[in-house]
Amino acid sequence: MKAWRILTTIAFLTLVVATAPTASAQGLIAIKDGKILTVTKGVIERGTVLLRDGKIEAVGANLAIPPEARVIDARGLWVYPGLIDSQTQLGLVEISAVEATRDLIEPSDAITPHMHTRDAIHAESELLEVARVNGITTALVVPAETNTVSGQSTLIHLFGAHVDELIFVPDVALHVNFGPQVRRAEGKFPSSRMGVIAQLRQTLLDAQNYQEQMKRAEKAPGEPEKAGEEAAPRAFKRDLKLEALLPYLNREKPVVVTAREASDIKTIVRLLQEFNLRLVLNHIGYAQDILDEIASWKVPVLVGRIYAMPKEEQRYDAVFSLPAELHRRGIKFAFQSNDAHGVRSLPYQAGYAVAWGLPYEEALKALTIYPAEIFGVAGRVGSLEPGKLANVVVADGDPLEPRTVVKYVFIKGQAVPLETRQLRLYRQYSKKP
Repeated sequence: MKAWRILTTIAFLTLVVATAPTASAQGLIAIKDGKILTVTKGVIERGTVLLRDGKIEAVGANLAIPPEARVIDARGLWVYPGLIDSQTQLGLVEISAVEATRDLIEPSDAITPHMHTRDAIHAESELLEVARVNGITTALVVPAETNTVSGQSTLIHLFGAHVDELIFVPDVALHVNFGPQVRRAEGKFPSSRMGVIAQLRQTLLDAQNYQEQMKRAEKAPGEPEKAGEEAAPRAFKRDLKLEALLPYLNREKPVVVTAREASDIKTIVRLLQEFNLRLVLNHIGYAQDILDEIASWKVPVLVGRIYAMPKEEQRYDAVFSLPAELHRRGIKFAFQSNDAHGVRSLPYQAGYAVAWGLPYEEALKALTIYPAEIFGVAGRVGSLEPGKLANVVVADGDPLEPRTVVKYVFIKGQAVPLETRQLRLYRQYSKKP
């Protein structure tokens, strides 16, 4: 049995080495004569995109193609930027029903801002290839919503041999949750909404105080800040939980607030506005009654999944038409799958929203440039523009149409394999004996 295990391990490692992708760009690539959806600069009906050294070099009609370029004939095909999923659990869960493959949350405390999803991402997850086959190239990896403060999310590219190649931006946002999904257990977690709010307020006050102590400690030991004040402490003990909150208290990064009900949203937002945090609202699937108030807050929203059933007192289309209602009020929003296995269906949420009144151009932006703007990476991804990373998709039709088949996916200029475990199994078992 021991020898069998050794041989199996050797075979597995050989396969990994042989099939491990490389993150290097493939020189100069010209995607020629396709329908180019630039997102920010309109549509070019028959244009060319030049990719060089992992970035977009040029986009336009009648571009001169250098002779050394690898040319992809995109006649009859659509070319668009890689799609961005604004909330996933990719790399944190593999098989939902198997606890050993789930690493979604730290359950020892209700408030864990010092937890980083980048430390738990499993780069070998087979769900990454399933998602990118449908044109998703970038995703925000978020901890579960069961802690009041669940940790900090990571923006990843969906291709790389190891986690360092996947990570695009670490610690993108802090995630705060309020509502029935937050765990409550007397003695360990607050057992009421009042308790959750009181605990969170105290934590933010403690973080403010911690920041003041840190500033004082940076001065010479024993030196008073000014007459009448106490001397700076001679030893400063770091607190990782409070320290993790400082970039958010200083408005350097956004805080994603997950709540669904109108009353919950107003309660948690009222608290966080006391501390002048940069907010992004998440879900708000049952908050149609306060959309005008949300618009007055001037905060972006993450929407998904919009296939949810309405509450008994709502219209049948309340959730389906939410993106259109947000757009009508001038609220910037982005789509998210809130899943690991369902990331591949992200573009169909946008298509569904178009069927319920959202303009097509806005639906495409909510999959590309809007999430890039919300998370501070619009200068690098989210549209087909020179200088941006070459995250590009080539497909045989509209990206929001379920019948569309993706033909090529480029991530950082690298043509990634359009293979999945399901396809490999199909090939294996469809062979006739």
